[in-house]
Amino acid sequence: MSFLDKAKDFADEHDKQVDQGLEKAGDQVDERTGNKYSEQVDRGVDEAQKRTGAGDTQP
Repeated sequence: MSFLDKAKDFADEHDKQVDQGLEKAGDQVDERTGNKYSEQVDRGVDEAQKRTGAGDTQP
């Protein structure tokens, strides 16, 4: 099993934690950029959350 396969399996098994991590990363980017790109960051986080895990746990 390759590293990528293991990462996909982890994301599937821990969808809630992955989504929370993506949210925190987005918050850090917003903070470091003074919320200048907040809309774009939020869209990026939402799209990443849709593509990780067995299903999106965020509303």
